Amino acid sequence: MGARAHFFAKFGRNALLSDPILVPEGEMLMKKYVPLILVIAALYVGLGKFNGTPTPDFQTPATSGHEAVASAFRAQRSGVQVKGEGIVTKILRDDDDGSRHQRFILSLGSGQTLLVAHNIDLAPRLTGLKAGDTVAFNGVYEWNSKGGVIHWTHHDPRGQHEPGWLKYDGQTFQ
Repeated sequence: MGARAHFFAKFGRNALLSDPILVPEGEMLMKKYVPLILVIAALYVGLGKFNGTPTPDFQTPATSGHEAVASAFRAQRSGVQVKGEGIVTKILRDDDDGSRHQRFILSLGSGQTLLVAHNIDLAPRLTGLKAGDTVAFNGVYEWNSKGGVIHWTHHDPRGQHEPGWLKYDGQTFQ
């Protein structure tokens, strides 16, 4: 048995790491304080996430239901893909500036209102829509102080964006 094998057999594989004579002083300090630093870092991140106020960088927004929209509204976030359902409270005139959009206001179960801007150059119009009707949606939420806007409620002709839709009166409009 060689000297090295004999040493490891007698003192174990980690013997060199625990002997301050064989390990440089800096490495001993690192070995001593790294676990403490890791614990402190974990506590810092953990307390930031679980103290009742989620850190925005770690917060994952809801994607479905009126809570998804409410969460995006509270955080003033835009560009969030959301699904939900609401009651039509008002039919607005079409927006004919650029791409044509059918516009109406939805009231969600939470009481929040949304402007729906449905591109009728890319998807069929919701014919017969009136106040009191229920409309389900899948689209992109854009924040504004009045409650927000839902758009991208249609297919993407380029196939690069998640297709949106509106569901009304038993039909899907894409």
